[in-house]
Amino acid sequence: MKHSFFNRLMWMLLIWGGSVLALFAVSMVFRLLMSAAGFKSH
Repeated sequence: MKHSFFNRLMWMLLIWGGSVLALFAVSMVFRLLMSAAGFKSH
């Protein structure tokens, strides 16, 4: 019982971390595109 709960928790952490990394990558790509287009952020 405890093993399945731990396994589920690990999967949730993996999915959460993956989504955070994906959002970070998308924001970095948009920042690169904006700077390449000439829009400078602060």
